[in-house]
Amino acid sequence: MKENLHMSKQQKWILFYVLLFIVAIAIAKPNNFLLLLTAAQMLYIPILLLYIKKKEDWFSKYFPLFIIPALVSVLLLYFTQSQVMTIILAGIYLLYTMIVAYYGVTRFLKRGFIYFEEFMIDAGMVYLAIGGMWYFAHIVDIDTGFSPIITWLTSIHFHYSAFLLPVFAGLLGRVYKSEGYLYIGMIILFAPILLALGITFSVWIEILSVIFYLLGIYGVIILSIKAPFSNTLQKILIVTSFGSLGITILFSLLYALGQRWSDFSLSIPFMLQFHGFFNCIIFALIGVIGWALSLPLPADNNEGMPISAIRGKGTIGERIIKPFKDDTVHQGLVDRISQYEPEVTASLPKAIADFYEHTLNYRLFAEVKWKLWFKPFAAIYRMYSKRMQQINLPLSAQRVEMNGDLISIAELRDGRPSPRAWIRKIDDDIAFVAIYSWHCKNNRTFMNIALPLPFSTMTGILEVKQVGSELELTSKPSSSESDAGIYLSWKSSHHFRLPLEELFQIRETGKGTLKATHQMWIFSLPFLTIEYEIHSL
Repeated sequence: MKENLHMSKQQKWILFYVLLFIVAIAIAKPNNFLLLLTAAQMLYIPILLLYIKKKEDWFSKYFPLFIIPALVSVLLLYFTQSQVMTIILAGIYLLYTMIVAYYGVTRFLKRGFIYFEEFMIDAGMVYLAIGGMWYFAHIVDIDTGFSPIITWLTSIHFHYSAFLLPVFAGLLGRVYKSEGYLYIGMIILFAPILLALGITFSVWIEILSVIFYLLGIYGVIILSIKAPFSNTLQKILIVTSFGSLGITILFSLLYALGQRWSDFSLSIPFMLQFHGFFNCIIFALIGVIGWALSLPLPADNNEGMPISAIRGKGTIGERIIKPFKDDTVHQGLVDRISQYEPEVTASLPKAIADFYEHTLNYRLFAEVKWKLWFKPFAAIYRMYSKRMQQINLPLSAQRVEMNGDLISIAELRDGRPSPRAWIRKIDDDIAFVAIYSWHCKNNRTFMNIALPLPFSTMTGILEVKQVGSELELTSKPSSSESDAGIYLSWKSSHHFRLPLEELFQIRETGKGTLKATHQMWIFSLPFLTIEYEIHSL
């Protein structure tokens, strides 16, 4: 019943948009090229926002306060002759696009670098604010260094190519993601900025941006053909929508080439008529109808994942632990290694299991190896980490011993089951304060490791598995249902997925001797390797 009510509200909003747009056409009678932007402003973007927003968030709650003034201002701008009213009305629309952009940023900050398809939607909302700026500049006659028609076309570009296209591509990613989806999406997101640079500085950059667009657009066309839509009509509409861009981008390439070699240049009036029909009617209208037939839902963004409640201040160190200690005695980082993957870890070498279950019975020696490209950043961070006493690693690769202690933490204070803090030191400097725990999801147990930071905590959620005779802990998720990853949390509901990955491999090399390799990546680039040698006492 509630769902039906929700749908009826959406239908009422859409009817409101359509009626307002009809009024704009009937009374204002805008020129065809003006109508291109008005259609995006009053129809396509508001309808998509209806589907993107979540019912329970702040954007949804205050949605009428944003959308109604923005749409009415667009309509009234066709009638007003007052310069002051023109600035006010254009400013209302600009403010609306900035609120949409802020919503995109808040969506991203609650989720982080996870589910790239959602990041595509976030980026589209941020780009809309740029379109709002160019629209404002055109309406109030701000000198941008370009002709009024170019300013207007740039605004259209950021409403269609920089908002609608990334959002459509993001929705496609909810349905189907191949290995190439990430690269196609990056091209689509990078191309608007490249095009803006090309228009400003160089026709060669403009040509390159159109080539980028061509690769990205034909990429999404192929993905839309391969995507397993449950609705045949929807598949036809979506493929048609993306396919229309495959035609217009070729003419855009000819236009860009014509700016360099005028022998075969295309006129702006032709591009307006040609692109106007394909982009406004076939790409946008058919695309919006296609996605409205069956809107794909976003993936689970790890809501409900347990995160430590312990937060630090300026300095972390041992004193972060003292208020949270209890009298429980823990022998190791885990009580039983078999709690993670019983059918697999049962065949691990006994020394590996013993290290995790009786950690203080072992000595650790480490060689910290920063990648050459990352060393300047590590040196800057080292100046801060030494004072913070957390994630405080040496710059040299010299072999050092890590010693420390294992301290039990009260469950009620941490919020996770059976937490214990492993404090590792190099000489008298604290290297790590890591609070180990675990959680279960979908019949799988994850290692849940919290590192308190100033006013926040960084959490590594690791999958535990056996590979041959080695134990492997990794933050790389094996499926879309896995919680594995590295997160930054500053509120109980804000888990920002960081662009970090880690892999920890431990193996037995002799009686009572283990070796481990800890590798880390940022944006898929390796930046740190720590080699451990572990000896039983």
